[in-house]
Formats: sequence, C-alpha cells, structure tokens
Amino acid sequence: MKKSITLLAFATLVVSGCASREAGQFDYEESFGTATTENLLVQAAYLRSDRVIQTWQAKFTREVPDTVNFAFNSYRLDAEARDILRRQAAWLRAHRGVRLRVYGHTDLVGSDGYNNRLGLKRARAVVRFLVANGVPRNRLDAVISRGEREPVVDTPDRERRNRRTVTKVAGFLRGFVGDGMDGKRAVNVYRAYVAGTGTIESVTPSK
Repeated sequence: MKKSITLLAFATLVVSGCASREAGQFDYEESFGTATTENLLVQAAYLRSDRVIQTWQAKFTREVPDTVNFAFNSYRLDAEARDILRRQAAWLRAHRGVRLRVYGHTDLVGSDGYNNRLGLKRARAVVRFLVANGVPRNRLDAVISRGEREPVVDTPDRERRNRRTVTKVAGFLRGFVGDGMDGKRAVNVYRAYVAGTGTIESVTPSK
C-alpha cells in the first residue's frame, strides 16, 4: 500500500511539474526521457481505478470462453474443457502481463464441506492444465472454491451449468503498462496528460 501511494505521488509530481509549461514548451527528453518514468506514470493510472481490470476482463471474455463445465462429482477435464483451456492459455501467452484467478463451483447436491473441496479440486485441475500449456504459475493469482454458493441455475438437483470453473482477470504483473505498450505509445500517453486530456482509457486494451 505504501509503495502504491509513493508511486502515485511520484507520478503526480511528474505530471504537475510538466503540465505547468505552456503547450509545446516542455522537453520530452529532459522531463520524461527514461523508460522508468514512463512506466511509473502509466502504472499510476492502473492503480487509480478498478475500471482497467474490468476492461481487461471484458476483453478476455469477448475473445475466449471464461468457463469450463464438469461431469457430476468429477474434476476431470473433458475434451471440451481442454479445448477451452488451450484457448485461455494462448490468450495468456499473448498478453503476458495479465494475471488471472480461477474460481471453482459445484451444483447444490452434497454437503457444503464436500462441495467446497470439490470446487477447489476443479480450480486446481484448471491451473495445472494452464501451467502445462505454457502459462507461468505466477500468472495465476489464486485458486478459489465457491462451492455451491453461486449457482448459475438455482436448483437443488444435478445441474451441469453449476458444475464449473470461471477464469477472471485479477490484476497485472509488476511492470505491466498495457497491451502493446512501447516507448512511443508511452510518450503519447504522457503528452495527453500534459495537455490535460489524458484518461485511464489511454492505456486500456484495444477493442
């Protein structure tokens, strides 16, 4: 928390110090000439709003399925589940700064304790598969069991749609500054801040 506050304070000083110049009067090489400063400024935007994570979650679910389903009382990945997870793994390999979280769910058949354990086994099965398909373990932020507490279909009977895992965007690796971010784009983001028109959307993923 202290580190986040320090980062925001530093970025604010950089912006406020340079924004006081008239348009076209600041020297990018002098005031914003290092990749470290660029990264700090853009990361500050990430720290300010959960909207960035929400935007990346929308991108993820738009481009790949976020849910796999399971047979009754099972955490085995069938062919359909493996195909979906291969697509999730490919997406993660293409977006190397994004961290995900895997949630395991069950239907309402069985005790709370048993379903919590089964949900965890399902989430772990997904994580093992993603790791086996080239996703570093540190990209998978947590494995969480929801058990029977969040059914898609509210029924006490067996229901395949409730027997699932859901993969969600949880955050970003340290140093991540956006999809396809390079020095040129970072300067454009900085220029927008100096002009007073920059928004967090400046560093959100492309549609």
